[in-house]
Amino acid sequence: MNLFEEHQLLQTRRQFFTRGKNLMGGAALASLLGEAFQQTALAESNGKATGPHFAPKAKRVIYLHMVGGPSQIDLFDYKPEMQKWYDKDLPASVRNGQRLTTMTSGQSRFPIAPSKYKFEQFGKSGMWMNSELLPNIGKCADDICLMRSLNTEAINHEPAICAMQTGNQITGRPCLGSWASYGLGSMNENLPTFVVLVATPTNREQEQSISARLWSSGYLPGEHAGVSFRSAGDPILYINNPPGVSDSIRKRTIEGLNAMNELNYKALGDPETHTRIHQYEMAFRMQASVPELTDLSKEPESTYKLYGDEAKKPGSFANSVLMARRLTERGVRFVQIYHNNWDHHSNVNGRMPSQCRDVDQPIAGLINDLKSRGMFDDTLIIWGGEFGRTIYSQGGLTHENYGRDHHPRCFSMWMAGGGSKGGTTYGETDEFSYNIVKDPVHISDFHATVLKLLGFEFDRFSFKFQGLDSKLTGVNPAKVINDLIA
Repeated sequence: MNLFEEHQLLQTRRQFFTRGKNLMGGAALASLLGEAFQQTALAESNGKATGPHFAPKAKRVIYLHMVGGPSQIDLFDYKPEMQKWYDKDLPASVRNGQRLTTMTSGQSRFPIAPSKYKFEQFGKSGMWMNSELLPNIGKCADDICLMRSLNTEAINHEPAICAMQTGNQITGRPCLGSWASYGLGSMNENLPTFVVLVATPTNREQEQSISARLWSSGYLPGEHAGVSFRSAGDPILYINNPPGVSDSIRKRTIEGLNAMNELNYKALGDPETHTRIHQYEMAFRMQASVPELTDLSKEPESTYKLYGDEAKKPGSFANSVLMARRLTERGVRFVQIYHNNWDHHSNVNGRMPSQCRDVDQPIAGLINDLKSRGMFDDTLIIWGGEFGRTIYSQGGLTHENYGRDHHPRCFSMWMAGGGSKGGTTYGETDEFSYNIVKDPVHISDFHATVLKLLGFEFDRFSFKFQGLDSKLTGVNPAKVINDLIA
């Protein structure tokens, strides 16, 4: 048996029905199951959605993920009464036997560590924010839709970040960026629809491991996976021609490969073959578009007054945010930026200022830059992590040095632009920022709301996988939070 025959024997159920759809048996089966089967088979074979269900408010997304879980208590969830509770134990009635990580479950005490930072009310909305560390973002308060009642079941990083990105704690599902790519498609044939940037934090004390599993297309066609841009050297590996290979030779080579792949697709019906064709064609087109995209030499000095001088440093968060603006300006649908080192189990006072310096001015600069270019109203900016932090200290407690453990029961995220309701503060937590007392937002509700802004009804936006209509929100009882939508 040769490899070709072996491959045919190992074909999947989807490939079998795709290959057989023009045969008598396939026609008989389609007639028995009706038009729905035919439409499903077509959707599975070409991997394309028909577009949004209604006119989207947001045409593009810039998602700023703070890897590790930023402390809502120190940034957005103002709890002045906690100053009176310094070094007192968190009441057992507040914790109520809730699950803890192994990093603090063995502690004999749970001493409360109130935030040492100043908070102020910003804007006409009077939104409370950390005024010491986020003064520039604070000035954008009336553009921000702050959610203080996010919650998730996941208590450790790997399942939590996976759930926040893909809607499921188990790896292998499509992420939000892939769903956006699948649903809305490309606005620029010369650039990927979904781009990922991993920013290097100034402080690298305790970084979490992240990898391409977070921007995988999962069971969606591979062309909807995120394309990771590097901060040093060529933005994408092998984007340039090898020495001695001209563009014309490269083009003929790709045309030949695509012709062979098309023959392979007709013989086997494997949808990933079309993904491969798409990737070769995209790589060739990017040879012309990417160098112009990543060349910041023509950016005026006013740009760096907005984003800060760090924007000139490749790989920095400021540089990544500026690149996000350039990418979306050129038609990239979804840009995901990861900023690490928010896992503050210790030295909150030493690390939090550094983290906030990295992000404060660039994010405010991005909001104002998009406004000046007429892009803010239809560009959705998302900021947040995978969970929050505890009010009690992990390990020792002094005003100079304390840590906070993971806290999935309540945490803060925010959106801006793209049809979100600026100046809104949604959800309330108890005085310990430990439990939600009003308007909870499960991460599935958050995903459903983002899909609504992108023009999709979350319960109708699906992809047939292993016989199921699989969705970003999964089987969770999600709901759209309409109070977050302008």
